[in-house]
Amino acid sequence: MVDNPPILLSLGGDLPDSGRSVEIALIDFHTHSAASDGALSPRELVDRAAREGVKRLSLTDHDTIAGYLSVATAVPDYLELISGVELSCQWGRAGIHVVGLGFDPRAPALTAHLERLNQARADRAEKIAHKLERADMPGALAGAMAVAEGGQIGRPHFARWMVLAGHVESEALAFKRFLGRGKPGDISMLWPTLEETVVTLRGAGGIAVLAHPLDYKMTATRLRALTRAFADAGGEAIEVINGRPRAGDTDTLWRLVKEHDLCVSVGSDFHRDTTYGAGLGIDIAHIPEGFGVWERL
Repeated sequence: MVDNPPILLSLGGDLPDSGRSVEIALIDFHTHSAASDGALSPRELVDRAAREGVKRLSLTDHDTIAGYLSVATAVPDYLELISGVELSCQWGRAGIHVVGLGFDPRAPALTAHLERLNQARADRAEKIAHKLERADMPGALAGAMAVAEGGQIGRPHFARWMVLAGHVESEALAFKRFLGRGKPGDISMLWPTLEETVVTLRGAGGIAVLAHPLDYKMTATRLRALTRAFADAGGEAIEVINGRPRAGDTDTLWRLVKEHDLCVSVGSDFHRDTTYGAGLGIDIAHIPEGFGVWERL
């Protein structure tokens, strides 16, 4: 399969000129490996990023840094690997994701936080499996664990197992019928709060980034309230590029950046090669100096 090309960033017309010559400068601060729900091993992901010209990379698996730790001491000289994670949390009743960058992976409070999330995910996996078994799909937990191959278990692993076991024809159908919102395998979780998550990352010396803000499908008023709560808790940046943005998305997010005096981060949110997904690497040449979170790392 042909690797997906990197995203070439195009910003809204109301932003200041970057003041820099236009050249491709690829970074990627939101990626996933097989340590959570990605397709590539951490080693494969890092090697591919280096091969495709990414200069600064963060491996941000869901609620685990096991993938990062497995490759942190063996990175190509021409690639800088920054500690990263994508943490699940809660703001009111809304599930939110916060990317942490540049933290000390040995920080005790962060270690305890990750252990708590790991247990929560394990508990959720058992509940999902129970629901699926009641829907005449026995062996769901063992099947999902086999698909995960020792990584963090999530709904995508159950979806993949359901396809392999012949219960559904596609992973998309697995979510539509069993695992999506409001379906039998949609298990509500009480994640750590947004404030607690940001404070934990900051306490570990890291930077907290509000991940893919438009994915939460909030009204403009509620999204501004979320961004304000995030900033008040100590959050420092929001993602203005996540994967392949739709027309107008970048302008909307830049308005939030300026309204709440935040920095920006960018990432492909790469999980695997698809016909619609983004490849590794985001071109940051056109982002004005002083805005990028990478300038603080």
